[in-house]
Amino acid sequence: MKNEMLELIKLAMKDSTKMNALENIYVLYDQLQYSENIDEMSNRLYSWLYEKYKVDNISFSLFDMEKNITTNILKAGKDFFLDGEFSFYFIINTHTEINAVISFSALNQEQYDNINSDYSYIEAAFFQISPILQNGIMKKHHIETSSIDSVTNVYNRKYLIEHINKMITLSSSKDSIQQQEIAFLMVGIDRFKAVVDEFDYDIGDKVLVELAKVIHAEIKDFDIVARLTGDEFLIALTNKQSVDLAQEIASTIIDKFSQIEVIVNEKTYQILKKTICIGISYYPDDSNDINQVLKNADNFLNEAKNKGRSKIAIFKEDEESSIDLF
Repeated sequence: MKNEMLELIKLAMKDSTKMNALENIYVLYDQLQYSENIDEMSNRLYSWLYEKYKVDNISFSLFDMEKNITTNILKAGKDFFLDGEFSFYFIINTHTEINAVISFSALNQEQYDNINSDYSYIEAAFFQISPILQNGIMKKHHIETSSIDSVTNVYNRKYLIEHINKMITLSSSKDSIQQQEIAFLMVGIDRFKAVVDEFDYDIGDKVLVELAKVIHAEIKDFDIVARLTGDEFLIALTNKQSVDLAQEIASTIIDKFSQIEVIVNEKTYQILKKTICIGISYYPDDSNDINQVLKNADNFLNEAKNKGRSKIAIFKEDEESSIDLF
């Protein structure tokens, strides 16, 4: 591809059409170079293809070769197959387990012929922007691996706390209309240690994964969940509607999880059903100190567990001193 790029540069010195094609490549290069993340890069690439070739059907995805998982970054237009009659695709190799696949499809034969006639220029463009896309993909991968729990694929405690502190800082600024309200739900699995003792850690992980799925299904896009340690999850309801419905959301999560069946033996189809308890505390109603609110939620999770299975305990200052934590 390097030779083709050099040939294009030579031709551009004699042919204004080739010079225009070369200029278009570097316009795209500059746009991607100043993009903040891979999502912005994919959108700029889509805009470039649409502006130059009226490409409307495009897919930009990442493929994890180790986990055999595809993550869609951008998808626009109608569905198409990579080996379709009017399809084109490029693979961006990051020299890691994560590669990018950029594919697009023409709408008809005329558009296909137009794109195909310029294929060498498009290929040259992808050759030039590959290092930028590689950096964007690696940055995304690094952020996710340092902030995502490897078992459940939810955020870890460090990321959640950093994210919440940023939200609170922004909501406390002079330009903010009102302070951010957040409901914290501390979730714990009832007698989780017994699962590991009776079965093994793999079954324990299955239970954790199922709980993470239930939680994600019941919270909104702006709400976040993190796994803390062991069997505990922390949900931060940041959406105003979610905050108002915190108790209802907690009840739904408890009810839905109690119905989940985890297969512990494929041969005998032995299943395991578990329950959870939830402690709730509100920021800033219960405290202006975020760490104190988290402590409240954790303490009242223990209070909920003291009451039995599938229980909810909501922080009340007058009850705090009477909680038996041991």
